[in-house]
Amino acid sequence: MQRLAQLKEWLAARFADRQWEIAPASADASFRRYFRVRIEGERDTRIAMDAPPDKEDVRPFIAVAQLFGDAGAQVPQVLDSDLDAGFLLLTDLGDTTYLAALDADSAHALYADALGALICIQQASRPDVLPPYDHARLMTEMALFPDWYLARHRHITLSDAERSQLDAIFERIAAVNLAEPQVFVHRDFHSRNLMVTDRGAGVLDFQDALYGPITYDLVSLFKDAYIDWDEAFVLDMLARYWDAARHLGLPVPADFAAFHRDFEWMGVQRHLKVLGIFARLCHRDGKAGYVDDMPRVMNYLRKACERYGELRPLRKLLDRCDPVETQTGFTF
Repeated sequence: MQRLAQLKEWLAARFADRQWEIAPASADASFRRYFRVRIEGERDTRIAMDAPPDKEDVRPFIAVAQLFGDAGAQVPQVLDSDLDAGFLLLTDLGDTTYLAALDADSAHALYADALGALICIQQASRPDVLPPYDHARLMTEMALFPDWYLARHRHITLSDAERSQLDAIFERIAAVNLAEPQVFVHRDFHSRNLMVTDRGAGVLDFQDALYGPITYDLVSLFKDAYIDWDEAFVLDMLARYWDAARHLGLPVPADFAAFHRDFEWMGVQRHLKVLGIFARLCHRDGKAGYVDDMPRVMNYLRKACERYGELRPLRKLLDRCDPVETQTGFTF
C-alpha cells in the first residue's frame, strides 16, 4: 500500500491541474506492477509502472524501449520517469494480449505481425549494445532445472553420477546454442507479452533483452508456455520466417533442417530454464498458478529429447521424475 500511495503522489504532482483515475492493469512474474491511468481531457490512457528500486531497475527498460522502438517495433514510449523511486509513465498499448486473441482463425495474421516486429528488432542487431547471452548465463539458467524443478518441486536428489551426466548434457546444449548466429534477443517474446493493436503487434516486457541466439525468440513465440499448436503449424510459420529472414539478409542457416535443429535445441535450453523458474515462482514467491503450465513445457522438452540421440540421457531423467503428461492448451 505504501508503494501505491507513493505512486499516486507522483502522479498527482505531474497532473496537478487535472483529474485522473488509476486502476490495476497487470502484474508479471517480477516485482513490477502496472496501473492504467485515465486523465481528464485525454482520450488515450497511460500506464504507470511501479518497479521497487530495491528489487528492480527501470533503466534497462528505458534503454531497450529506445533501442527496439528505433528499430521499428511498437513498444511503449516512456513519457516520464522517476528513476530513484522506480516509477515510469508509459504510453498504453491496450489490454488485449495475444493469449486472449489467438485462435485458429486469427493465428496466421497475428503471428505474421509478431514475426514482423521480431524481424525489425533482429535487423537492428549489433554487438556490444546489449549484454551477451553467453555460456555462463545459459548454464546458470539450465541449473534452475535441477535446483528448483527436480530438488524442490519433485523432491528428487540426483546422484553424483547423474549430476555429472546432466552437467555434460547442459554443456552440449550450450555449445549448440552458442554456435548460432547472434542477434538482439527479447527473451520472453510470447503470447502474454504481445499486444493486439490497430498498428500490429505491440511488444512488452523487454527489459531483460540480450545479444544471443537467433532462434531464441522464435522458441518463446512458437513453443509458448501458455498456448500450444500443432507441429505442422509451427513448422509452417518457422519456414515463413526462415524464408523472409534469408531474403532480408538475416544470418539464418542456408539449410532449413539445420535451422530447425537449432530451434529445437534452443527450446531444450529454454524449457529447462522455464521449468525451474515456474517451480521457483511457486515455492519461493507463492505464485502457484505457474504450476498449471508446467505440463505443456515438459511436453515440449520431452518431444525434443525423443528426437535427438544426444539428449536420451535427459529423456531418461524426465521419465524418472515425471510421468508422461497429457498435452494441454489449444491445438489447431
